[in-house]
Amino acid sequence: MNEQVARDVVLVRSVETMDGKHEVLSDDDRLYASRSARELAQWQASDSKSEVTNEHFLQQRAEQILKRLGERTPAFAAIALRRGGFKALSLGVPLLALVVGAGVDRIGDPHRVDLLSAPLLAIIGWNVAVYLLLLAWLFVPARKNGWVSPALLRRLSGAQLSLPRKLPHVLAAALTDFSLQWTELSAKLTHARLARTMHLAAAMFAMGAIVSLYARGFLSEYVAGWESTFLGAGQVHAILSVVFAPAVALLPLDGFSVADIDALHFSRTPSGAGGARWVHLYGATLLLLVVLPRLILAGVAHWRAQRMHNRFPLDLEQPYFRKLNGEAGTTAPAVLRVLPYSFTLDEPRHQGLSQVALTLFGEQTRVMLRPSSSYGEEAVDSLQDLTLDDPNVTVTAVLFSLAATPEKENHGAFLDYLVRSSKRGIAVLIDESALVERSVAQAGDDVRLAERIALWQQFCNFHRAPATIVNLLDPQRRPLEAGSGLSLSKAS
Repeated sequence: MNEQVARDVVLVRSVETMDGKHEVLSDDDRLYASRSARELAQWQASDSKSEVTNEHFLQQRAEQILKRLGERTPAFAAIALRRGGFKALSLGVPLLALVVGAGVDRIGDPHRVDLLSAPLLAIIGWNVAVYLLLLAWLFVPARKNGWVSPALLRRLSGAQLSLPRKLPHVLAAALTDFSLQWTELSAKLTHARLARTMHLAAAMFAMGAIVSLYARGFLSEYVAGWESTFLGAGQVHAILSVVFAPAVALLPLDGFSVADIDALHFSRTPSGAGGARWVHLYGATLLLLVVLPRLILAGVAHWRAQRMHNRFPLDLEQPYFRKLNGEAGTTAPAVLRVLPYSFTLDEPRHQGLSQVALTLFGEQTRVMLRPSSSYGEEAVDSLQDLTLDDPNVTVTAVLFSLAATPEKENHGAFLDYLVRSSKRGIAVLIDESALVERSVAQAGDDVRLAERIALWQQFCNFHRAPATIVNLLDPQRRPLEAGSGLSLSKAS
């Protein structure tokens, strides 16, 4: 699916996730949207003589839900239609850079070509430094947001939303969640677009300087020369030989000697005879070292941005999408693989686990319950026959008991192994049923229960695997919407 469709789908997911009590979207609304989307997707597939795909179904369903919400809440419709401001930025910044570049060499005397022109040398030096930095970044792990601040990234991605006061609380929470989700999902696309804009702006800046040099040369006579308090002719010759080496080597331009440099010192009688020569050298150098490389980098960034725009990398294997696609018949039934740790399930809890899986992934879901790993057993030994990224498994979840106390060397080591070994990520389920039974028997233990939940959540977050609290004896005590609350780990 393309970027726009993915944005609508993610927005609908945020609405359904935040609307746990079905305040803005009733069961009938969701059922109607799914049925209509299934029929429209089947009609679209039949018309094009192809199979129904997940993308077609999710696109049609998102359109139905956003249309319904827009009719009920016009303020939400206006926000949902907003887009990022990249189009204006992509055009405005390069044009501004062209204008500024055209005036940069006017800092000095407009009637002379300074061989040691600070503005022109700064343009060349800065861009060479940028190329070296980009090369170094290839071997250095990138920061999560790169060099862009989270606030700017959110604004450029179109996820910076100003919420009207009269917007229902559920929709306000949904838009806030969408802002966070979309900023993270579209980060690579935003970085590619921003890189394209910055490279194009740098090329236009240098192009403006080139155009200005030649334009003024047609209307006035340049006097070429140099002056310096600390540098001699030999040192100036060495510097300019390095700067102009690409232009002299690749283009039919004449070189220069130390004597030529010495003759152009401004302490001597100035002459306009050599002005054109140095304009050509600077113009060719800016073209070879700045304009062409930056245009190539901008082209690469544009290719990356267009590829992600046309095929947005949205993971449709997540629980929310798997349940919807399972209901639509566009994907195979989901499989929830559960890895208990020091926790043996009895029959009632086994049935409760099946109910949790059904809630998360739909009626056709299968539960694959592995034998429990013993307390203190090394994960590499107990899971040696396990393929963590099995394509036939939708989600792999570790199951702990809330009654246990989390220990770094045991529970933590088990989690670390799974997070490190699974590219797709794992989920963590923590069953509170045993501890709840004790709390009922002992009045006043609600505080202890809340403290234990907070302890486990903090522990799992530390090990990069957010936890979902469930009650396997009474699943309705901890109701889960489609995919809501079931987060997958992310390798650092």
